[in-house]
Formats: sequence, C-alpha cells, structure tokens
Amino acid sequence: MKSKKDEYWMKIALKHAYYAEKQGEIPIGAILVFKEKIIGQGWNRSIIQNDPTAHAEIIALRQAGKIVKNYRLKNTTLYVTLQPCIMCFGAIIHSRIERLVFGASYKTDKKCPFKDVFLELQKQYKLKVKKNIMEFQCTQILINFFKKKRK
Repeated sequence: MKSKKDEYWMKIALKHAYYAEKQGEIPIGAILVFKEKIIGQGWNRSIIQNDPTAHAEIIALRQAGKIVKNYRLKNTTLYVTLQPCIMCFGAIIHSRIERLVFGASYKTDKKCPFKDVFLELQKQYKLKVKKNIMEFQCTQILINFFKKKRK
C-alpha cells in the first residue's frame, strides 16, 4: 500500500535529484526525516567535488549528524530516489537509521551477491525498507539523464 506521507517526502527527494541533474551530476536525491522535519538533505556531488563518496545519501547523513550532534540517527527515515549502493547502505546501517524508503531499484540478476547482503543486513539490523515509492518518476529521471549523456 502506498503511503501519501512517503510520496510527499519522496517528491522532495526528487527535487534534489533534479537539482543534481542541472549540475551535471547523476540525478539522485535524498532527505533524512526526523519527527516530520528534514534534518539532512543531499544530491549527488561526486563530479563537482571530485569525491567518489559524495553520494546523495552520504551528504544527507553527514548534514544530519552535524545537526543532531551524533552519528547515530535513530528514529529517522531516509528517502532516496535510487536504491542505495553498498557504500551508502553500509553508512545507513552504521548510522542506525530506522527506515529506508527508495524509489527506483537496480535491475540486477536475482543471484546478485549484493542483493543477499542487503537482505541479510536489513534483517540483522531490523531496518525497515519500503521500495518503489514513485518508482516511475525516480526511474525516468535516470533513464532520461543517461539518454542525454549518450547523445
């Protein structure tokens, strides 16, 4: 069942993805929410910052950590337009985020080892995951971005 609240927050994450695209970055956006308030937000900046770790999720987590003055970001929900990579997923687990909501999913083989790691860690750390929120919009921005890049 789709949650209106999840769609509301994902629309904001998508705005960050569009901003990343305007900057020439891969269009991925993320926001971290605590008690109905955004405490962290980010968009991909790897190209601009010459930093392979400057993913939308990492930037949002860093910002939130500074705001709450703690690396543990308990009772928060991270909204991200694309399923997090393994680096970002590790940071999500380490920061103790309670809930992860993402839009687009990777199109991977069912035997992908990362999928197994993702599911195992999700269970072990009791991370609640909701996927495919605004999936079409989150997928479409990426498809359009890479089509333009290939021209």
